[in-house]
Amino acid sequence: MESNEADNQPDHVKALAEFLIRHYSQHLRSIVLSTDLKLHYPLYIDFAELMDDNPQLSHILFWKPTHYLRNFDQAALWAHKIVLKNLSSGEKGIEKKFIHVRINVSGSPLECPETFPSIGRIRVKHLGILLTLKGTVIRSGAIKMYEGQRMYRCRKCKHEFPVYPELESRNSITLPSFCPSQRSKTCEGTRFDCVDDAVTRHDYQEMKIQESTQVLGVGVIPRSIPVILMDDLVDIVKAGDDVIVTGILTAKWSPDIKDVRCNLDPVLVANHVRRTNELKSDIDIPDDVLLKFKQFWSDFKDTPLKGRNAILRGICPQIFGLFTVKLAVALTLIGGVQHVDASGTKIRGESHFLLVGDPGTGKSQFLKFAAKLSNRSVITTGLGSTSAGLTVTAVKDGGEWMLEAGALVLADGGLCCIDEFDSMREHDRATIHEAMEQQTISVAKAGLVTTLSTRTIVFGATNPKGQYDPDQTLSVNTALSGPLLSRFDIVLVLLDTKNPEWDAVVSSHILYGQEQSEKGNSDDNLANIWTFDMLRKYIHFVKGYFRPVLTKEAEKVISSYYQLQRRSATDNAARTTVRMLESLIRLAQAHARLMFRNEVTRLDAIMAILCIESSMTTSAIVDSVGNALHSNFMENPDQEYTKQERLILEKLRSIDEFSDTNFIEGLSR
Repeated sequence: MESNEADNQPDHVKALAEFLIRHYSQHLRSIVLSTDLKLHYPLYIDFAELMDDNPQLSHILFWKPTHYLRNFDQAALWAHKIVLKNLSSGEKGIEKKFIHVRINVSGSPLECPETFPSIGRIRVKHLGILLTLKGTVIRSGAIKMYEGQRMYRCRKCKHEFPVYPELESRNSITLPSFCPSQRSKTCEGTRFDCVDDAVTRHDYQEMKIQESTQVLGVGVIPRSIPVILMDDLVDIVKAGDDVIVTGILTAKWSPDIKDVRCNLDPVLVANHVRRTNELKSDIDIPDDVLLKFKQFWSDFKDTPLKGRNAILRGICPQIFGLFTVKLAVALTLIGGVQHVDASGTKIRGESHFLLVGDPGTGKSQFLKFAAKLSNRSVITTGLGSTSAGLTVTAVKDGGEWMLEAGALVLADGGLCCIDEFDSMREHDRATIHEAMEQQTISVAKAGLVTTLSTRTIVFGATNPKGQYDPDQTLSVNTALSGPLLSRFDIVLVLLDTKNPEWDAVVSSHILYGQEQSEKGNSDDNLANIWTFDMLRKYIHFVKGYFRPVLTKEAEKVISSYYQLQRRSATDNAARTTVRMLESLIRLAQAHARLMFRNEVTRLDAIMAILCIESSMTTSAIVDSVGNALHSNFMENPDQEYTKQERLILEKLRSIDEFSDTNFIEGLSR
């Protein structure tokens, strides 16, 4: 029987079956030993491996995938029968009905611009070839049933043949004009009967992917394309996922709408889907760059804060000074460590940052720079965003309701920048409460009840409401509610107060900055080290590599400061909640990561306290908080820190835990 079946197979089917048996026998064996007879099994093969083994086979697969992928599925079935026949006596296998060859083009020559274009560059020349597209899932439809194949029998010669539905005409079946039998040349029958129980049905799902806005220029509208998933591919991705889809580009008629011209819409029939959420970015960190990081911290072993400040100077270098803001941006992007408490509740690791400032203080520049530093980001403005646009919206497509992801869902695992935060309506601002703290969005729209993930950093910028009044609370000055303000780890106020010395320094920096940079000093040499690309790689590395743990000293400092704030909090009631304690821990962990360490020391705890102090309208420890706009880089930050540390520890002596003088003296040393 095997020899007869082999004789009937085309040459390319035999060649592929031999290739599968040689390279994927273990995978075929696991399919054979599976117990579910009706399941659709995927068989993943690497295109690069096929190309090395049989270039001709890979060539016809690339140019004519519509026809040959069906034949390749037959080859997989035939190969699995051979594996089944060769099983040892103790093993029991079952012959399967459905095996689908899935082509993984990763690492192959198909990852070139011609066969891997952006969605907006798809043209007619891409029709019918094996095409790969990259994008973000913005819409995911319901799983349906699809008729994939139906067998018909000629009434005249009794020849049976399969008929496949046409996607172009919305999955309708068109019978041939006359009998396609090759054995009986004289039969030209035109009447056919459907063979009973010979209909093959598939799981079917439609989704829509959109190209990333980060790779597009200003003014370019991001394009999207529908993608059809079948069988084992359904329900493996959800809205907000980054995916790379390999498939066949085809077209289908758009639905009939009155007074609207009927066109052919491009659609991609997926063969292979790869989620790239786990990768998070395309940033590759070579070993020599890692050695540079280690060497840098080795050089600044005795003056670590000077080394940290050299890194911070690389953030928004076009803006002079603003040390506090640059430190806050770095700590926000790096973030803390997410953990799960004893009750199973997840405590977020991502920090949120709000900049409140007068016009012209550089808020939007910081937002845009932070978006470039992040490997995944979405920028929007309060005026152009609704609650549906930020969270998720329900849309009707072809009589069916679907969910379409908004900005916070699309920024999952990255950064969401919201400029002109005050322009948002109060109702729209309230919708992001859950997204910021619980990092989920619960939806109940049009019968769709679900929860979507939003593990994103929110970076907001807003103008004060009228003239900023230092005597009033932050909630009054910004017109933002207390619950929303408490979700931000750092809230910095930039006031454009008149300061002649500062104005002179800033104007000289803007006018003569280029001339000064040409003089070449040690700071310029450090600036050459911490370029934008190096800074991006550094942030990416420390986020993924370090998981800092709090030391006992750091725990005591943070705990005592929190208790002191709770006692003295009258104007800052919205800020001094338990969330502030969590913010302190996150900021201390972020500072430890920034300092290239895996433990949170007293230094990190003190720096976290100084960040929180800067974001308070009234200070509990530092006598003069100062204007964050006028905060500049110090010449000897390590010496200045020693003074600040002693001052803070002296203030914390009032707390019971710090009543022991010896303990304070030990900490001070």
